[in-house]
Amino acid sequence: MSSKCRRCAFTLIEVLLVVIIMAVLAATIIPQFTSSTKEAKTSALNFNLQTVRSQLEMYKEQHVGLYPPATDTASFAAQMCSRTNQDTTANASSGLYGPYLGDDLPANPFNDSKTIAIVNGTTAPTAATGSSDGWQYNPATGWFYPNNAEFYQTTGGT
Repeated sequence: MSSKCRRCAFTLIEVLLVVIIMAVLAATIIPQFTSSTKEAKTSALNFNLQTVRSQLEMYKEQHVGLYPPATDTASFAAQMCSRTNQDTTANASSGLYGPYLGDDLPANPFNDSKTIAIVNGTTAPTAATGSSDGWQYNPATGWFYPNNAEFYQTTGGT
């Protein structure tokens, strides 16, 4: 009877071999999922950028060449997520134009933030601001960029 029970169980060597094989498989498969996640975030980021940038251009066309005169996230959201008059004043009840982005600003998929850092200057940003904001926006030029280092490392900021 003892020889029969001995045959029913795995030996320590067999268990160790299975663990080693699983570790090797995990080491080869997990990095592929990690790169897939980054590619998905990059794709979502590019989609959000294209959407917001095209809506900013529509805003400019409908507001006599002016971009949203934002000073912070709330004022940008008021301009882009509600109705406005031609002079850029937000008018939720009877504004002629908008909303441009529906109910809310899109989140940056890399840092999951919807907040906006208002930047100034005549050149496009070449790096993240170092803040936890999701986006960078220049009201004078209409430039809208993500605020995460991964974007500038992979695309050069375009």
